[in-house]
Amino acid sequence: MNASRGLIVIKILEANYLGDGCLELIFSDGMRGIFNVWAYCSSRSGPLLEPLASETYIKRCFIDMGALGWPNGLELSPARLYELCEMKEAA
Repeated sequence: MNASRGLIVIKILEANYLGDGCLELIFSDGMRGIFNVWAYCSSRSGPLLEPLASETYIKRCFIDMGALGWPNGLELSPARLYELCEMKEAA
């Protein structure tokens, strides 16, 4: 039996900055999620996360192969972000 059969691969298609450290993420399954970058960073530390204290830097995010990334090399998994986001169906 193929272990990957039925496995849904979630990708991020779009990221929009909403303000107050929050990004709206649009996922490949048609769902939208709100990801609070500052809340995420408040329980973690490290040199790659430090620039995310700045709204200007958060806005520099981009999508790379379906993952959320920043110029310093930080990349967050779409599957993990899907779990962390407050989700709603896309309009």
